[in-house]
Amino acid sequence: MDLPSHVDPKTFEIVRSCFAEALGLDDDEVEYDSKVIDDLGAESLDLLDIVYRLERAFDIRIPRGGIEKVTREGLEKGDVYEVNGILTELALEKLSAAMPEVPREEFRPGLKVSEVPFLFRVATFYGLVVSLLEGGEQG
Repeated sequence: MDLPSHVDPKTFEIVRSCFAEALGLDDDEVEYDSKVIDDLGAESLDLLDIVYRLERAFDIRIPRGGIEKVTREGLEKGDVYEVNGILTELALEKLSAAMPEVPREEFRPGLKVSEVPFLFRVATFYGLVVSLLEGGEQG
């Protein structure tokens, strides 16, 4: 598997291992751009297990709802994130910026807040880990 040039292979291998262990997969079944739910079969409890394993492996603290939190923090006062569970166009833009590993066309009008986890890639978690490590937000 070829990783994008910005990806540290050593860090990715640890992320990959955390996913494989949590989901009962072989390491080679976990690709950088794998969709966590659709491709790897993760469920909501699996996501918690993955986060826990990543926190322990890297001695970091991953905030719950971190992607949504970052997206909401990027909004100006008076901006609306969602209406009746549907993300606004502005929220879709902010979410796309927060998750550059997800193809832009997947941030489609009508996307529900509850559907956001289906966009997560292994790369999403890799990026979160790297960001936390660089920001010094360790355990």
